[in-house]
Amino acid sequence: MKVNSRGRLAALVAVSAATAIGLAGCAGGTASEDDTADAGDTAASTLTVWVDAERVDALQAVADAYTEKTGVEIDLVGKSVDDIKDDFIQQVPTGEGPDITMGAHDWLGELATNGVVAPLELGDSAEGYLDVAVEASTYEGTVYMLPYAVENIAVLRNAALVPEAATSFDDMIAKGQAAGLDQPFVVEQGAEGNPYHLYPFQTAFGAPVFGTNDAGYDPTDLQLGNAGGEEFAAWLSAQGKNGTGVFNTDIDGEIAKQAFLDGTAAFWLTGPWNVGTAVDAGIDVAIDPVPSPTDQEAAPFAGVKGFFVSSESANQVAANDFLVNYLGSEEAQLALFEAGNILPALSAAAETASSDPIIAGFAAVGEQAVPMPAIPAMGAVWQYWGIAEAEIVNGADPVATWQKLASDVQAAIG
Repeated sequence: MKVNSRGRLAALVAVSAATAIGLAGCAGGTASEDDTADAGDTAASTLTVWVDAERVDALQAVADAYTEKTGVEIDLVGKSVDDIKDDFIQQVPTGEGPDITMGAHDWLGELATNGVVAPLELGDSAEGYLDVAVEASTYEGTVYMLPYAVENIAVLRNAALVPEAATSFDDMIAKGQAAGLDQPFVVEQGAEGNPYHLYPFQTAFGAPVFGTNDAGYDPTDLQLGNAGGEEFAAWLSAQGKNGTGVFNTDIDGEIAKQAFLDGTAAFWLTGPWNVGTAVDAGIDVAIDPVPSPTDQEAAPFAGVKGFFVSSESANQVAANDFLVNYLGSEEAQLALFEAGNILPALSAAAETASSDPIIAGFAAVGEQAVPMPAIPAMGAVWQYWGIAEAEIVNGADPVATWQKLASDVQAAIG
């Protein structure tokens, strides 16, 4: 199975970038053509937009279309993904930052509490996005981000070794063993654990990190230490060093990848960022749901990428218009998909991209995904979570270790 979406969509994106964006700049948005024109009349002559350096070319056509329509120039500034968030937080209060920045939804709590982002008016266009994309773009009941891509992990299966998807976690291990493999399944861990990759199994025990309310995740409702969490910890221990050995902290990302590439593992829990390597190695890759160890579904985290408007921008009307009515168009979202091969956040674009079975597989798993909490309290969770899981995998008392994890996190949150 080949990752062929780039080839199939290349013509579509090229045509849309040249013509359709200019013809349908308001598609899916809330502003009329008169409103779009007014945005150019009332704003300054330039919008500065910080983007991942690898996506500047993908956005040039939509930027040019907006300039042609409104007269407002779009200055696309390529930035390193390692620097863009910190630079934005530091520069916005000085008035030197951009009008718009590209970023990730899990920055939202930090950006909002620092007062550097402005609310975004999605209006009726919100109905056109994947539900998880809108949820992730919302903080304390207010939308702050225009989503363009949704990313989650899934199980990569070597279909030549195991032709059918597993129906459960135990079935996955049994199918791999029946294929003659000593290590049927691999997942990245490492000395300090990796709770991001283990979270689908945790959710299958009914143990989310935080509860939710009408405004989103509730930092006062820590669910980590509930009974389901302790059941998950006991199961994790049984799959660790003193049990089946399925989970191993000696297996980091590179070791897991090599096991799958070498054919010594038939199942690999990872993200779309690793699919290309597997396909290039000649593996017949299928994308499967995360097999649950219980009768509940295993729900991974979803990470959503998008664009934020600076709270200090003097051009917020134009910035909102450019995001909602131009970067929120199907053509623009497909252009960004072409640049990154990540499922678009706009439902119509996601459907087009899902003509590729690899993308469709991740999209199907993503229907069960939940947004990674973007609230500041999540920092206290990450501080202790992985280390506790690694200790459990390596033989520590699971219930006591998990209870201490919950206690440490609660104390850190205050």
